[in-house]
Amino acid sequence: MSLPDLETQNGRAEYRRELRKVALPLRWSGLALIVLGAVWAVLVRYGMFGLTNETMIPAYGSLALGWALVLAAIYTRTRHHKRRLREGL
Repeated sequence: MSLPDLETQNGRAEYRRELRKVALPLRWSGLALIVLGAVWAVLVRYGMFGLTNETMIPAYGSLALGWALVLAAIYTRTRHHKRRLREGL
């Protein structure tokens, strides 16, 4: 691949679109786990659906795993960006 054209408006927009696609499944699954963990924690807090405090551990686990996936996606995107600007791709 050649270096991205960052001198023109269209080139920058195209490169932004390219970067948005990097690690997309990681970002979406991380976001889903974060939302699931947060909703789960709120349901446990208010005792809805018969959830007890023992189920708070998986809720926190879901939050932690979700944030780990989001951070992994950020790392992957940053690494892609650096390699792309060096023409290492």
